[in-house]
Amino acid sequence: MVSLIPPHTSTKLSSQLALPPLVEPGPPLAAAELERYSRHALIPEIGLEGQRRLRNARVLVIGAGGLGSPALLYLAAAGVGTLGIVDDDSVELSNLQRQVIHGVSDIGRTKLESARDSILELNPGINVVLHQLRLDSSNALDLFTDYDVILDGADNFATRYLVNDAAALLGKPYVWGSILRFDGQVSVFWDKFGPNYRDLYPEPPAPGTVPSCAEGGVFGMLCASIGAMMVTEAVKLITGIGQTLLGRLLIFDALSARWREIRISKDPAAPPITELIDYEIFCGLFPAEKNDGDLISATELASRLARRERGEENFVLVDVREPVEFEIARIPGSVLIPLAGIRDGSALGALPQGVPLILHCKAGTRSAQALASLRAAGFADVVHLDGGIDAWAANDK
Repeated sequence: MVSLIPPHTSTKLSSQLALPPLVEPGPPLAAAELERYSRHALIPEIGLEGQRRLRNARVLVIGAGGLGSPALLYLAAAGVGTLGIVDDDSVELSNLQRQVIHGVSDIGRTKLESARDSILELNPGINVVLHQLRLDSSNALDLFTDYDVILDGADNFATRYLVNDAAALLGKPYVWGSILRFDGQVSVFWDKFGPNYRDLYPEPPAPGTVPSCAEGGVFGMLCASIGAMMVTEAVKLITGIGQTLLGRLLIFDALSARWREIRISKDPAAPPITELIDYEIFCGLFPAEKNDGDLISATELASRLARRERGEENFVLVDVREPVEFEIARIPGSVLIPLAGIRDGSALGALPQGVPLILHCKAGTRSAQALASLRAAGFADVVHLDGGIDAWAANDK
């Protein structure tokens, strides 16, 4: 659900190959289905045959969050017969600003269960398949095999590259969307017929340079704009109508209400995709050798805070998030010094030398960067909270 980075693109205009329908038509529609989908059937390009293709289609949606929410609802409303959902998260109050498939009564439930119930309330004829797991290199190929098209609403780069490579190895198309603040992107990738995600973004950005939605925020309504476009592309692929976004990137600026289009070409010099790799290491999220000496657990931090309260220990707990994040939730006894000031050196004067420092952010990525900057500046006794304030909150329950 995050992340806009400058794309590697081409302005060369090339005609798109005519793509065949992905899915064969299923059996004739029942009377209730004819009524339900009559507005589709009236469109000559779709008709009854196109609707039968949709009912026979199997679509896998990665994530039941900001993009997955509108996408799942519109796929169900369109009559896509089988919807698979991959997610391992639970519904939180902060999700409801944009994740419209969930409600207040769903807080604390798994997003899979909540999404399933909303889908079946909208269209009981849909077969909903739940995959309660974190997608990784060990399960992606087996999972993707059972589906015709993948909708990638993931909120991190590691998953995006994984989805790309698995889809390329299996010869499957996938629809990709990304949002951050007021900006959105959407495209179709299909290595068998055109460019894949690596042709747009050959390398991931350096960790921490592109904030996630949890770090940078997202305009809630933007999820509907991009999610609806993703479903539009999936339906076109399934039915074989229109011109898809294969080889084209749409960029939407919600503040100016403007769409622009950039052409994407295959990179002839790019190495072929032959296997799945460790995508967290590829994206620089974790070093190949994790230094546990740099980390402190939430349990250990709680003990040290208690000792500090009793005067038995002295250290500074530094929150490296942004001020608005600090206002929403904080660890008692922490001081706010955002990462940017640590990285550019402007905030170093606010940190005492010779006193142990414990850093934390939301999940551990920014605090790891702050730790590296402080070590380079000569601060020796520095650790950071493993899992960030998310781990702290989970430990505090």
